Amino acid sequence: MKSSLFLPLFLPLLFLCYFADLTCCFSNSSLQPRCVEYERSALIEFKESFAMEEDCDDPESWKVIEGERSDDCCSWNGVECDEETNHVIGLDLSSRCFYGAFKSNTTLFRLAHLRKLNLAFNDFNLSRIPSELGLLSKLTHLNLSSSKFFGQIPSSISNLSDLVSLDLSNNQQLKLHKPSLEGLIQSLSNLKQVDFSYLNIYSTVPHILANMSSLEFLGLYSCGLIGEFPSAIFHLPNLRILELGSNPELTGYLSNFHPNSHLEKLLLAQTNFGGELSSSIGQLTHLKNLQLSYCNFTGKIPPSLGNLTQLVSLDLSDNPFNPDGLTTSSLSWMGKLSKLTGLFLHNIQLQGEIPQWLMNLTQVSLLIMNANQLTGPIPPTLTNMTRLSTVLLSFNRLSGHVPFQINAFASLFQFDLSRNELEGPIPAANLSNLPNLNYLQLDYNNFAGPVDLSKFLNLKKLFSLTMSFNKLSVSSGTISSNAKFPNMNLLGLASCKLSEFPQFLRNQDQLVFLDLSNNNLSGQIPSWITNLGLQSFDYLNLSHNHLTGFEQNPVILQWVQIRTIDLRFNLLQGSLPIPPLSTIYYLVSHNKFSGEVSSLICSLTSLTTLDLSFNNLSGKLPQCLGNFSDSLSLLDVKGNNFHRSIPSTWTNGCNLGMISLSHNNFQGEIPRSLANCTFLEFVDFGDNQIVDTFPFWLGAIPELSILILRSNRFYGVIDEFGDVGFSNLRVIDLSHNNFSGNLPSKYFALWNAMKVENASSDLAYLKKSLQPSWFWGSAYYGSFDYSMTLYNKGLEMNYLKIPDIFNAIDFSHNNFQGKIPDIIGNLTGLQLLNLSGNILTAQIPSSLANLRALESLDLSQNELSGGIPMQLVELTYLSSFDASFNHLSGPIPQGNQFCTFQIKSFEGNPELWVQTWIKQCGNFESNPSFSSPMPLPDGDEKSGFEMN
Repeated sequence: MKSSLFLPLFLPLLFLCYFADLTCCFSNSSLQPRCVEYERSALIEFKESFAMEEDCDDPESWKVIEGERSDDCCSWNGVECDEETNHVIGLDLSSRCFYGAFKSNTTLFRLAHLRKLNLAFNDFNLSRIPSELGLLSKLTHLNLSSSKFFGQIPSSISNLSDLVSLDLSNNQQLKLHKPSLEGLIQSLSNLKQVDFSYLNIYSTVPHILANMSSLEFLGLYSCGLIGEFPSAIFHLPNLRILELGSNPELTGYLSNFHPNSHLEKLLLAQTNFGGELSSSIGQLTHLKNLQLSYCNFTGKIPPSLGNLTQLVSLDLSDNPFNPDGLTTSSLSWMGKLSKLTGLFLHNIQLQGEIPQWLMNLTQVSLLIMNANQLTGPIPPTLTNMTRLSTVLLSFNRLSGHVPFQINAFASLFQFDLSRNELEGPIPAANLSNLPNLNYLQLDYNNFAGPVDLSKFLNLKKLFSLTMSFNKLSVSSGTISSNAKFPNMNLLGLASCKLSEFPQFLRNQDQLVFLDLSNNNLSGQIPSWITNLGLQSFDYLNLSHNHLTGFEQNPVILQWVQIRTIDLRFNLLQGSLPIPPLSTIYYLVSHNKFSGEVSSLICSLTSLTTLDLSFNNLSGKLPQCLGNFSDSLSLLDVKGNNFHRSIPSTWTNGCNLGMISLSHNNFQGEIPRSLANCTFLEFVDFGDNQIVDTFPFWLGAIPELSILILRSNRFYGVIDEFGDVGFSNLRVIDLSHNNFSGNLPSKYFALWNAMKVENASSDLAYLKKSLQPSWFWGSAYYGSFDYSMTLYNKGLEMNYLKIPDIFNAIDFSHNNFQGKIPDIIGNLTGLQLLNLSGNILTAQIPSSLANLRALESLDLSQNELSGGIPMQLVELTYLSSFDASFNHLSGPIPQGNQFCTFQIKSFEGNPELWVQTWIKQCGNFESNPSFSSPMPLPDGDEKSGFEMN
């Protein structure tokens, strides 16, 4: 009975299964895989040809589970099959941590029906993209980005005429030269998305792109693009995203835009686009992201930008807009951009106070207005912008107090007010209520008063704190040794009147940057400082204190990856500690270190700056300095007791830009290997015992601007070779040597840098920046200022800083003879000329009147004859003149500066007409050392000196 009832139900089911071929109706064991067998095996072989880390995403369906693997590859993660043919048409293996060579015979190329291939974010170990990729002729989407491919992009990709999306970006070792960019894409007319960012293309942008009407996304960021960008590309009807940034040699301009443009993102930052911004840019009403920073846009910022109400990010930074500057009131239209979350107005000569319209932008989280000319106070209403997470207002002229309402910035992450004119107390209690505060830069202001660092204990996320160079008195006395101060990476407390090392530093195990310079720290450096941040330290500055030594004097400092150690201007004694191998800048000048420099310093092959000057070091300078030939750019050991010969190094290349060995006891000759140092700009071997001829071979070094050989035993004639020589020279001091022969007229003709009278109002100094390649906020890294000693205006002067417009020639106290050449009058930028103490003859050339910038002229102690040229009164900057002890005769120029000089400037010239000069200048009574002139016979007005 039961079987007869069951049969009528079973037959219809059997009938349906038969016609539908649904074998699944019976059992799971009878399932037939959709996957085509040869494609399944090809996928498995392809995957297994690469290594893979154990913790990477390896889908379960690709793994062998209990000895079996799923036969249906269409069900595998990342595999897509055609619903009708079951062929594999899509493969997404991005971010699978594949590692290994991508071979040309890979089984991947058996997947002839493949339409979409995504292998992005893997590591193919600098493999080349196989040309066989062109066999996958049905591809519409190809993504090989960020997968460490290498070499030339194969031309076979141009055969993939069905491509809609092509992404090869972020493979910096890939290049596109043959074929060119144009050759690759000219047959890919269906492209909608192209991303070649961070490839090595070095090409112009082909005009053919302007014909690709389907193009929606064009990414050519940082590819080495050159030439002018075809403006017609801006008019492509479907273009939404255009990324051209970081191509500094790519020029172009923004032409009139079409009102129907679909552009949503326009990124031109760090290109050479320029010209005035057309008001038609206001027609890009779909625009959400506009980046025009670090370009050359000029003129006014068009108010039509206020029409771009969809903008989320606006970056106009670092452009030479209106040379007269922009005012904050002229940008009031920005108040309409209510959707902005990022506003970047860095370094655009913006003037005026922080504007009220800014308060309308309540969605802004990133506000960048540093390096402008903003004045006035920080308005308390700024705190109404409660979404602000980053506020950069540094390098302005803001004044007044920090508003106490600052604690309203609940989301504040980075707050930089450094390098302004802010004053008053630091509102530490209010700042301590900002739970997300990570960066706080307050350095280089006029903040005053006491600061108790315990106020910052609540800022658990505080990462960077700088309060250097204010008028603060910082203390940490109320922080107990057990208190948990925020774990800092960067701490700047320079010039904060610290008298002891903050004890909370003991618990800081992640410090990268520590600046305690210019304080009142005294005694020994505690041992726990030298154990601080052993694995993390990058920068330590304890300079300009009163430290006397190390509590535990180390032979070698132990920081693993430190790059800057600055201990200058202390009282440190004992032997010189050797810095770690990682050190790049080692600065220990103006201390009391003594003894010889250990040969262990030879291991510092990354060192670029070595300053040992003004210590008591002695012995021979280590020959091993040649180990640094590829790295050392600054070597300063002046003011020590080094002796013997100068190391003859730098034979296998040289990166030196500055070398100063002055004020030592070096002997012998200047090593000829310095000729290999083609970057040299400063050479000072003064005040030693060097015996050599003039190093004419240094004249071929193109950047050499300062050459000091004073107070040695140089000898011989200054030979002039060729048609080049010291063309960039600004300061040359050969004084107090034994040079002979005529003055080097041919060199005077070649010294072009001295022929320019610099009228710049911005005084700058010759220095080397100590700023490393990476940058932490506005932290102070400082610089190394070049210094020298010169005789000027009769005094030995120490130039602790050298203006970059200073031009000087000092050939005094040698045995030069002959006449002063007229051509020296072409060096119109000269400020100091000293030819005293030689055997120069003939007349003073009137061409010296061309030296309009001259401040000091010393021709004393020679054999000059004739009169002082009257034209010299035109030297209105001349404040020191000495022509004493020559054979000069005739009248002395009167007027301008010549009536201000002392009588001793003319002594030793009995034939000079001094009485007339005294009477006409009216300075007889002001020079009591000068006696009454004797009556002259026959009405002759000539007179000589008679000193008391």
